[in-house]
Amino acid sequence: MTTIDKIFNDYQEPVAVFTALLPEIGEILQCDRIFLYLRNPQTKFGKVVNCWRRSLEIPDVDDYQWKQEPESLPQEDPLFAAALCNKPSIFVEDVETASIDVVDRDFEQKTFGHRALVHAHLCQDGQLWGILQPCVFDKPRNWTKSDRVLISQVENKLTPLAIKYITNIAILFDL
Repeated sequence: MTTIDKIFNDYQEPVAVFTALLPEIGEILQCDRIFLYLRNPQTKFGKVVNCWRRSLEIPDVDDYQWKQEPESLPQEDPLFAAALCNKPSIFVEDVETASIDVVDRDFEQKTFGHRALVHAHLCQDGQLWGILQPCVFDKPRNWTKSDRVLISQVENKLTPLAIKYITNIAILFDL
């Protein structure tokens, strides 16, 4: 049993899984930051529910409050547009050289500051429930086959917990 499997077996509540899982993925992938953005696909309210950083020098994300997603976001961010269309997760090796069809370099630099990232889509039944985003700062990153397998496995196990979290929060806070 892998450490990732152990986390999913040992913890039942979504927040406990998120808290244990992100540092483990960060260490396995040797990334600088990883965050989990969850959203209600009906209301389009979302927020970052958890963020792990390798060190305090790595910028934190600042989306910890529930916010309505801007209507313009899919036009501004091709990665988000792909996620909304339930496209497979996207592995960007270098924001600086990636195709403009895949990444808006200026948007990524201004909003996130990373150089390489995984835009892992948590989708079910044609709806986007969240995005898991491991990233690296300061240099490109070649995402290996084992990285891709890990992300795929995590997506499959994390999506039901994301839905559970959003469903429970939506009931409590009318989101």
